[in-house]
Amino acid sequence: MISSDQAGKAIETFTNARILVIGDVMLDHFIWGNVRRISPEAPVPVVEVTKEDWYPGGAANVARNISPFTPHVHLMGRVGEDTQAQMLRSLLEEDGVDPNPLLINAAVPTISKARVAARQQQIVRVDRETHLALTVAELEEVRSRLRAIAPDLDAVIIEDYGKGFVTQELADVVAEIAAEFKLVVTVDPSPRNPIVWRGMTWVKPNRSEAFAAAGIEDHSLSIPPAMNEEILRVGAVLQEKWDAHCILITLGEQGMMLFQRGEEPHHIPTRAREVYDVSGAGDTAIALLTLSLAAGLEATAAADLANHASGIVVGKLGTAQVTPKELLAAFEKH
Repeated sequence: MISSDQAGKAIETFTNARILVIGDVMLDHFIWGNVRRISPEAPVPVVEVTKEDWYPGGAANVARNISPFTPHVHLMGRVGEDTQAQMLRSLLEEDGVDPNPLLINAAVPTISKARVAARQQQIVRVDRETHLALTVAELEEVRSRLRAIAPDLDAVIIEDYGKGFVTQELADVVAEIAAEFKLVVTVDPSPRNPIVWRGMTWVKPNRSEAFAAAGIEDHSLSIPPAMNEEILRVGAVLQEKWDAHCILITLGEQGMMLFQRGEEPHHIPTRAREVYDVSGAGDTAIALLTLSLAAGLEATAAADLANHASGIVVGKLGTAQVTPKELLAAFEKH
């Protein structure tokens, strides 16, 4: 595990990290309000709006989680020619994220998700999206833009939400260019997208993603993860399948399991004290994990730092960021 002094020194070095996030970008819209009556038009609640918020979502939220620690974060994904894209680009710039690598495709809408909530209870979610796989022309654009920016990078994150931008061909292009420029590549996979992640440095699935990718049924055994033969088997299968240097499986309230090539599996207990909202916890984990690796931290220290960051963000409502001050305070408490 990493001490508070070590964490402080690592956080100081994060400011020099140069990271590109590639994946499915979205715009998150939160509508907050009160419910006092049922609509006379249909048996649904009437929400009296009190506040609205917009945040970068999906891969854009990963970039947003990196930006408090370094000014050198870039985002590549696909947006449409619409007002959502304009708002997303503006929000990214406000957060210090470079949106210039984004691809524009007028044939698809910018992915957006509107959540309506009353008294901290989500009532409905409205999604706007069209699933369209990355075209050959777009793949070549990705190759060109990535090759141009690669000399100025330390690491690449692939954030896959299964919306079409991340394909096997894109993964292969990233692996090829990353190997050429000796870049760290971390992956947050989607169970809906059966990509073989060979050539990547780290792959970070959550529990359901890991079991699905390994083709093993999860019986949710109530035993410690380090003694759970199912989790251990999943880790071994994924190490063989993906041939990544490290597999980090996030386990919610049970923390994380780290599988390193040539090392025994390592369990990292959760650092969360109160859980209000788990949305975005995976985004925070991959963001801080990659920052740590780019800063030169070894595997267990990087995973521990990412675990602390996730423990902070689940204690916040909505799509949240972790700040350097909050992260350092979390280590000092422990």
